[in-house]
Amino acid sequence: MKTILQYVKPKLPAMSLQLFIKFFATIIELLLPWMLSRILDDAVPAHDVPAVWLWGISMVLCAGAAWATNIIANRMATRISRDITRRVRHDLFERILYLSCAQEDGFTTPSLISRLTSDTYNTHQMIDRMQRLGVRAPILLIGGVILCFALEPVLTLVLIAILPLLGVVVTTVSSKGVKMYTKTQAALDVMVRRAQESMNGIRVIQALSRGDYERSRFGEANDEVIHREQSAAMLMNITNPVMNLLLNTGLTLVVVVGAFRVNSGLTTSGTIIAFLSYFTIILNALMMVSRLFVMYSKGAASARRIEEVLLAPMQRTLSETASAAALTENAPCIEFENVSFSYGGVRDQLQDISFTLEKGQTLGILGPTGSGKSTLLRLILGFYTAQKGQVRLWGQPVETIDPAVLYSRFGVVFQNDFLYAGTLAEAIDIGRGLPREALEAAVQTAQAEFIEQREGGLDSPLAIRGSNLSGGQKQRVLLARAMAADPPILLLDDSSSALDYKTDAALRRALAKDFADTTKVIVAQRISSLQHADLILMLEDGRIAGRGTHEELLETCPAYREIAELQMGG
Repeated sequence: MKTILQYVKPKLPAMSLQLFIKFFATIIELLLPWMLSRILDDAVPAHDVPAVWLWGISMVLCAGAAWATNIIANRMATRISRDITRRVRHDLFERILYLSCAQEDGFTTPSLISRLTSDTYNTHQMIDRMQRLGVRAPILLIGGVILCFALEPVLTLVLIAILPLLGVVVTTVSSKGVKMYTKTQAALDVMVRRAQESMNGIRVIQALSRGDYERSRFGEANDEVIHREQSAAMLMNITNPVMNLLLNTGLTLVVVVGAFRVNSGLTTSGTIIAFLSYFTIILNALMMVSRLFVMYSKGAASARRIEEVLLAPMQRTLSETASAAALTENAPCIEFENVSFSYGGVRDQLQDISFTLEKGQTLGILGPTGSGKSTLLRLILGFYTAQKGQVRLWGQPVETIDPAVLYSRFGVVFQNDFLYAGTLAEAIDIGRGLPREALEAAVQTAQAEFIEQREGGLDSPLAIRGSNLSGGQKQRVLLARAMAADPPILLLDDSSSALDYKTDAALRRALAKDFADTTKVIVAQRISSLQHADLILMLEDGRIAGRGTHEELLETCPAYREIAELQMGG
């Protein structure tokens, strides 16, 4: 993946033109005080009115040219920085979509949101200000010093004596500022996480009357962001008063020394006025430099955070992946061989899991909360890589299969799934371009006949996260989405928990009829949802406590038999 500088390279020709225009405008600005000194020193003492008019009109024309070219250059800078940031934000979002689940866990979702929003904004500001002030400020500073030296070398020594002190202040402050702004962005990640958690759990917060508690938690995170931002701002703002003190001290010395030199006849009043103008220009240029370093400190810290995501290693490269042709269709559809897995490396969520599932067979998974049921599905999907053992699909290790090939063969309903806003047809199709007949067939299989009763049917509106549907209706829309593409493998993670027993039974009959050749992995808490499966795994603490058919587990697995007696009455 690219670094931030690589996004800038394609824009170098446009940036070069913009910098040339900015350079031209800045040079014109530097000529204005010199023209004023010619009027005061040459034209006014000689009472040369035409010369006064000539120089005056020249100053107006130069000022107008500087104004016009600065506007053109600034608009170009805005357009260039906008295009760069748009490309960075697009690629950053695309890279986030292809992060492995382990990588996403490492970055955390709030941090990724912050990098995609505030960090890209800070980077945009840095690129924009670098183009606007990165040429203007140094030229005004260096050009002003050169012209001051040409006008009055003695007085220029006062200025030269001050510049090293200013350089030390700016360099020291900016180097510390990058570190402090990095910490500020980390605190912002925490604040985004608190806000995201509160918004996702708004119903629970309201139901339990925990609004004050959540406000206090968010307030703590907000205060931490404010504290770190203030600390960084206080550090960066040291440059302004120090520069003002040093430069105004120098300005006072210039006036005093200049007065003595005028009285001694060593220089002229016009030269002193031009020198003071240049000194003011230099002062403003240094203020620009200080603002530039503030923007650079923020932008550099944010650019590093963005590059961490852009440069994160891909889960698998094209040279390591197997195409669809490499998959052996007559091999077992899903195969686990002594698989163990841990999220944090502390305790195994799955331990020594082994089973084989042929094409068209159904695997049922049952177990208490936290036993590793959903984790097993994530390993089948290749979201995580097992620390021990191997997961194979159609004879190939899952981590070696091309993601485009792998994910096209799955239909999935996750335990905590969601729906996009739009129409019901769009939510079921989810951008796959499926024919209308496939959507309608999936609706029938998923027992989602309620869609036909809604005004507009499949074209009826759907709110974000399906908030205008009941729990059972959402689950049936999610089931239709998983089935619509007729995938070779269906993974259903507790996808019928909100359905009544009658609808659940009708769904199982429809699955057995319409998806007879589809390999199905069903996670459920109801024995009735799994009893017809070819193989049932009873999980406890990440281990297989029992395996077999429904009848075999009733004989051999006490935990399974106890659940069956509680749910089915013996």
